[in-house]
Amino acid sequence: MVSKRTMLRVLIVDDHAVVRRGLKEILSTEPHIEVFETADPREALRLVRENSWDLAVLDLDLPGMSGLDLLKEIKRARPHLPVLILSVHPEEQFAVRTLRAGASGFLSKDSAPEDLVKVIKKLLGGGKYVSERVAESLLHRLDTNARSHPHDSLSGREFQILCLFGTGKTVSEIATELSLSVPTVSTYRARILEKMGLRTTGELTRYAIQNGLAR
Repeated sequence: MVSKRTMLRVLIVDDHAVVRRGLKEILSTEPHIEVFETADPREALRLVRENSWDLAVLDLDLPGMSGLDLLKEIKRARPHLPVLILSVHPEEQFAVRTLRAGASGFLSKDSAPEDLVKVIKKLLGGGKYVSERVAESLLHRLDTNARSHPHDSLSGREFQILCLFGTGKTVSEIATELSLSVPTVSTYRARILEKMGLRTTGELTRYAIQNGLAR
C-alpha cells in the first residue's frame, strides 16, 4: 500500500554513482517522490530496518552481497515493502528468480525513462510489474509438470557466479567484476559444484550455456 505521508520515499541501491544520479534525475520530475541512495548493500539493509520506505530499487550486481541475497534479507525485515529490481541482466535469466524471491517487479536498465517512472508509480500504488515474456515464464512454472532445475538450489550470489562462468570468465575475472577476492569466488565455485553434482568449471560452463544462463 502507498504510504499516507505526503512524500513517497524511494531507496535506490546501486554501486554506480552515475546510475544513482540518473535515477534521481528521472524521479526528480515527480513532485511527491523523495529519493535516497546508497552503494553499500549492508547500509541499505540497515536503512530498511531503521526507516520507513515506500519502495526500494535494487541492482543485482552489488559489492559484498548480490542483489538477490539483499532482496531476500529486505523481505525478511520488511515483508510488505515493494522492491523493484533494475538490472542489466537479461530478464529471461533473472526475472522469474527475483520475483520468486519477493520482488514486485523487474526492469531492464536500458528501459526508457518514462517506462521507469510508469513502473515505479505502479509499484508505489500497490501493483506489480512483469513483461509479457516474464508472465509467460511464470505461467510455465505454475504448470505442475514443470520440473525444477539443479540451479534452483543456488543462492543469489552462487547463481550470479554460475551465469558468469557460462560466459567463459575465469575465477580472477569474476572476482574483479563482482569486487570479490579470488579465494571467495573459488569457495563459491566449490559450493556450486557440490550443490549441482558437477566436478569441473568446464561442466559449469556447459550447463550454463545449455540452460540459457550465459549472459
